[in-house]
Amino acid sequence: MKFATHLFWPFMKAFLVILVASPAWSQSTAKFAPHEMDTILYGAAYYPEYMPYERLDQDVQLMQQAGLTVVRIGESSWGLWEPADGQFEFAWMDRVVDRLSKAGIKIIMGTPTYSIPAWLYKEHPEILITKLGGEKMSYGMRQNTDLSNPTYRYYCERVIRKIIEHYRDNPAIIGYQIDNETDANGAANHDVQVGFINYLMKKYKTVEKLDEIWGLNYWGQRLYNWTEVPPRDGILNPGWKLEWERYQQMMATDFLGWQAEIVNQYKRPDQFVTQDFAGPPQHAVDEPVVARFLDVAAVNVYHATQQGFDGQYTSFAGDFTRSLKHTNYLVTETNAQTIGWDSKGQFPPYDGQLRLDVYTDIASGANMVEYWHWHSIHYGQETYWKGVLSHDLEPNRAYAEVSRTAHELRRIGPQIIDIRRRNKVAILYSLDSYHGIQFMPFSDHTNYDTILFQMYGALYRLNVGVDFIFPDSARLTDYKVIVVPPLYVASDEVLNRLADYVRNGGNLAMAFKSGFCNEYSTVRWTMAPGPLRKAAGFRYQEFSNLRSPLALKDDPFHAGAENKVSDWAEMLIPEGAQPLAYYDDPFFGKYPAITRHQFGNGTLTYEGTVLSKELQKSVLLDVLKRVGLTGPDQELPAGVRVKHGVNRSGRTLHYYLNYSSDAQTFKYPHGAGIDLLTQTQVAPSQSVTIKPWDLMIIEERYSSEN
Repeated sequence: MKFATHLFWPFMKAFLVILVASPAWSQSTAKFAPHEMDTILYGAAYYPEYMPYERLDQDVQLMQQAGLTVVRIGESSWGLWEPADGQFEFAWMDRVVDRLSKAGIKIIMGTPTYSIPAWLYKEHPEILITKLGGEKMSYGMRQNTDLSNPTYRYYCERVIRKIIEHYRDNPAIIGYQIDNETDANGAANHDVQVGFINYLMKKYKTVEKLDEIWGLNYWGQRLYNWTEVPPRDGILNPGWKLEWERYQQMMATDFLGWQAEIVNQYKRPDQFVTQDFAGPPQHAVDEPVVARFLDVAAVNVYHATQQGFDGQYTSFAGDFTRSLKHTNYLVTETNAQTIGWDSKGQFPPYDGQLRLDVYTDIASGANMVEYWHWHSIHYGQETYWKGVLSHDLEPNRAYAEVSRTAHELRRIGPQIIDIRRRNKVAILYSLDSYHGIQFMPFSDHTNYDTILFQMYGALYRLNVGVDFIFPDSARLTDYKVIVVPPLYVASDEVLNRLADYVRNGGNLAMAFKSGFCNEYSTVRWTMAPGPLRKAAGFRYQEFSNLRSPLALKDDPFHAGAENKVSDWAEMLIPEGAQPLAYYDDPFFGKYPAITRHQFGNGTLTYEGTVLSKELQKSVLLDVLKRVGLTGPDQELPAGVRVKHGVNRSGRTLHYYLNYSSDAQTFKYPHGAGIDLLTQTQVAPSQSVTIKPWDLMIIEERYSSEN
């Protein structure tokens, strides 16, 4: 058919007029960047649709009085957005958006895809998850759907497009949260099993490759064509199970990338797309890959309170999330009052802990902190996961502390927004190694995560700033020290890059079991530790579980009562490495427990066993001292943590945070400055005191970039 060219240009002119006139295009808005936000955002998730009575105006007035600047809405209410198939309702939310907008409160709008409406379940029960073994998820729980199911995707896409088309030009909406704490939740539906085989075909090309890397001659399980690939359900092969976990992660990545692509078709340049990662690290989510689809990463971080609150997990989650995109991040959920899906863990925070936690987030790089949630809910599973307001919906102790914090942030927010951390220590996190060790555990109580958190905790208690890197990271040389939990699953390429890092002047502190398996979770057939052998300066052929803890001879790291190792011992034979500690045992005593090898211009310190908490701290402190990364921060009182960074003005900020019920006094060791919270001048070597559960934010007087 011939194209009617005489109709084309009048149509295009009309289109261009509409395009130019559209508010989304006519505004000369700058593209969103997390490091260019004006001030710290502070708020809560808000669900007026959950309220027992109409109180929108009252809630917004209380938010204004408290000084909140942002809310998150809409992500939990698909059944209200679309009460029946194809029937969309916006009036209920329009009034909320309008009222918040008039109050000057910014909005993050959520896509509501993580909890399906009852009508969708009734029409398409097949979209719910079937797990390995045939267990079927039922309606009533959230996140119960097969993310790859095309029917589910059809309805998701329709509701997402309708919502964002409706709100795209509303200036109060600053960004969109896609889904909520997303992962594949163990889906093993028929379409997932088929998808897994297609994934294998694309990645490995031939079944012969699978036979080779998984060793399928074992037990006579060799495959001869793709139609023979059995369901995952009863598989025991570690490499097979690892690839299944990677596919589960890919399902979540694909789903979130797909949602981000839809939202990006509508959003303004000044709006962002985010996903609220649930308490990292999540073992079913490849967070670094998902982060590539996001404008800014966000995290939901919940932590212990009262005497259990030490800021460590808040800091861990912040450091991990900041490292995903090497820039500042958002906190989309954190404790307001008590938390829990029942009433067994109701431990409200002490006075000052809510405020202290907010500044812990900000010092870690957060540009926004939001509570889950504004008000406590009177029904449902999360009745005892309380919000800023209690069940009586009246101002209370938490509200007063939130208000105090909000008004401080309105005053000092522009001075502390977008802090830049300059850490010289990183932790290498390997999700594959977590799974590999889970498939072949060496202990009932120690695993990859326990060593990861032990190493992080030691650095945290030593007041050492930490970034996270990942196996494919190209940023190794940014760091003087890289700490490596058991790198059980890793390719030759990854191990060779680590060896090169040491040769060129880097310093590794590495845990046991590293280098044991290749990227397919297949044990290497070269002498352990494989490609790390020259850099590590030892070899070994044997290893043993330890029936009971052993001491180290002569307490070489002065750990006292904690001079203990447990669970696992590799029988290391030095080939140039210096033994730093030996087992105090008639048999194991001939083997070093900890070694250090000078390789090229750097060092590799290796722990061939599981160290106690204090011993781990002492070993890492020894590594840090030898490369010049210690100083006054390591001499602070036990309850005080310090975090450093540079603000937008180029001035150094020192956050001193007191996680204890006692006042703490120490000498301030840096350049003259001012405590931003009290506007008090602070001089070098001045003795300062921090009240219980309180902090100081000292901004040095002169720019660190002068």
